[in-house]
Amino acid sequence: MPQTTRRTAPPSPLPARGPLPRDGTVVLDVVIPVHNEEEDLEACVRRLHAHLADTFPYRFRITIADNASTDRTPEVAALLDDAIEEVTAVRLERKGRGQALHTVWTLSEAPVLAYMDVDLSTGLNALLPLVAPLISGHSDLAIGSRLTGGSRVVRGPKREFVSRAYNLILRTGLAARFSDAQCGFKAIRKDVAERLLPLVEDTGWFFDTELLVLAERAGLRIHEVPVDWVDDPDSSVHLVRTATDDLRGVWRVGRALATGRLPLDRLARPFGDDPRDHALDVPRGLARQLLGFLVVGALSTLAYLGLYWLLRTGAGAGPQPANAAALLVTTVGNTAANRRLTFGVRGRGRVLRHQAQGLVVLGIGLALTSGSLAALDLAGGSPGHGAELSVLVAANLAATALRFLLLRAWVFPHHSQGNPR
Repeated sequence: MPQTTRRTAPPSPLPARGPLPRDGTVVLDVVIPVHNEEEDLEACVRRLHAHLADTFPYRFRITIADNASTDRTPEVAALLDDAIEEVTAVRLERKGRGQALHTVWTLSEAPVLAYMDVDLSTGLNALLPLVAPLISGHSDLAIGSRLTGGSRVVRGPKREFVSRAYNLILRTGLAARFSDAQCGFKAIRKDVAERLLPLVEDTGWFFDTELLVLAERAGLRIHEVPVDWVDDPDSSVHLVRTATDDLRGVWRVGRALATGRLPLDRLARPFGDDPRDHALDVPRGLARQLLGFLVVGALSTLAYLGLYWLLRTGAGAGPQPANAAALLVTTVGNTAANRRLTFGVRGRGRVLRHQAQGLVVLGIGLALTSGSLAALDLAGGSPGHGAELSVLVAANLAATALRFLLLRAWVFPHHSQGNPR
């Protein structure tokens, strides 16, 4: 008998966010990744524990994630584990902040997961504002930001320059909109972490950035909290090596996003948390799609007019052949650009179908523009190239409006309504 391949159904999208129940269980797990921190660890943990015990209205846990320390850090962590009920120590034999967070967050059963650096450079008064939007169901992730309005930062010019330059690279290279990728003060909902962590490859310092970029591209909500932050002059972070690794990570993630290799649709949320939103199936993204379509359309129109002018004046082609050839070439590029940039379709699936549908839309545009040229010719006289271009511009405006409606309603309907296949 021939063997049959069993197909597994793709994971369903995330459900709508909701507030966490107050049932007496641990709500927050704060992870402190450490490597050779025997001198600062105990004071840090006791200070954090005292703050949470006094200010946090839910049950909490502090997890010390020891990243292959070679000094007395494991012994200090074990003593704290025995002395304080809410403290747990975990030993990892591989070094790397990302590795530690991935491991501990995966094993933790707390519905809200957070982490902070052992030096407590970030003011602890920002911890409750950091996790509150996750507990209430408003946001999926939360980050402390040293670069947003309301933050107060004390650090040297070298670190200030490196931080701002790195975030500028993220904004230009990965189109990131969050303001501070590397502040060691972040939180995530457990249900989001379960879907997101398997997609994050980095195990070092770039872990934070990759996590945030993928979450943002998937449409998850990231809450930013301005923080008070004082630079640790004894920090062991190697700036040059870290910056080099981060740039490699930017290139890797950018290439994966460009090729559509990441299944970000499994992280999609419904439109909102109001049941009326789901009942009405409210479309989303119209303004963004319209803006993207206008940008692509403007560039395509310029390419079309330039190619038409070249064929008419340089190659000596007649108006109808020049119009048809220019439309055909620019339509293929226009469909590909709108597919990726306007409607967010990634990968090569259905690309031929989308191009075929785009050619059908081309036929409608060709009828409009060719009809306009025919009407101009019937009007009599010998219209010049300038008159032809004017008529074509007007006809293309009408064809462009119709093209957007057809692309949104027929070619990419699922991506237009916020429920991609």
